[in-house]
Amino acid sequence: MDQHQQPPQKRVVVCGGGIIGVCTAYFLAKKGAAVTLVEKSSVACAASGKAGGFLALDWCDGGPVASLARASFNLHRSLSEELNGAESYGYRPLNTLSLTVDESQSASSGSKPSRESAIPSWVDGPARGPRTIGTSRTTAQVHPQLFTKTLLNTAIEKFGVEVVIGKAEQVRIEEGRVVSVVLEEGRAIDSGAVVLALGPWSGKFEMLASIFRVSGLKAHSIVLEPKEPGAITPHAVFLSYYPSQGGKPMDPEVYPRPTGEVYLCGMSAEVEVPDDPEQISGNPESIQMLKRVARTVSSHLAEGEAQVKAEQACFLPCTDDGVPVIGEIPGVKGCYVATGHSCWGILNGPATGAAMAELVVDGQASIVDLSRFSPARFVARREHRNSG
Repeated sequence: MDQHQQPPQKRVVVCGGGIIGVCTAYFLAKKGAAVTLVEKSSVACAASGKAGGFLALDWCDGGPVASLARASFNLHRSLSEELNGAESYGYRPLNTLSLTVDESQSASSGSKPSRESAIPSWVDGPARGPRTIGTSRTTAQVHPQLFTKTLLNTAIEKFGVEVVIGKAEQVRIEEGRVVSVVLEEGRAIDSGAVVLALGPWSGKFEMLASIFRVSGLKAHSIVLEPKEPGAITPHAVFLSYYPSQGGKPMDPEVYPRPTGEVYLCGMSAEVEVPDDPEQISGNPESIQMLKRVARTVSSHLAEGEAQVKAEQACFLPCTDDGVPVIGEIPGVKGCYVATGHSCWGILNGPATGAAMAELVVDGQASIVDLSRFSPARFVARREHRNSG
């Protein structure tokens, strides 16, 4: 094609420096758009920096997110080959088990011989009932913060993405279409399109909050560094955990990382999302419970045997119908949203970003059918209620 016939470069502002925003910026820029990424605090400072990074091919099968999850799992694999993910951000396929752990069944009572062979050797606590729920073909992991930052650095260096630290205050619209994004300090960034990838802060952005609700599920995690990292095999472990005081079982998750660290998460509750992501801290009792889980599951993860590298919490963005919101906002040409991915944000980031780039640049997504995720569904429901 002759250079003079090239269409003008599409200018797009992406608001939000978490995994969804960064993946969207990466794929938009790769498709030739001029992209400015606006982040109010720091890149991957919230859930994208503190999540577990567990990936599954088929765990969303049978639900509305199935095609998105499958496409994204495969995209993670190809991105890892492209970006040397094994070295850059801890990408690796791994086997995944579910186990039952009962605190009241102490493993120190000389019952070692009855140990089930399918349980990894480092899980030397009172564990039983191992079941394989994922193999190295169907489950994998990344270090989410390293993944997000690697992708963004590549987008900056190879495709010219510009990063602006500032809070997006409003999207300016003229005659039904986007013309610019206005930052809190008054600066306006001209653009023909904007993608709002604000995670749990979507509910605090008036334009989105007037259409649908996004709540925040606060999830706690700790990161441990065992003295003997070589003893920890690459098995993701999903637990049914029975505390000795009784009550309902908890469902913590344990992800050893190739860096030698071990990530544990659980203890979730729906609470109000604070304005500043840097203000988020874990509830002390939830963190203590995760430490208790760690030492019960494995002597390698007990105090004295493992150093606590992080005690943290993050908010997962959840929608009322449990389905992500991905698409163009009805009635506003060039204004798009991508949020509400709940606990599968790291898994579904790449396919969401790739689909969003296709939608913005080409007018339609081909990697996955986005119609199920359109924000138009909330407008249609509201109109239906109003006419009832």
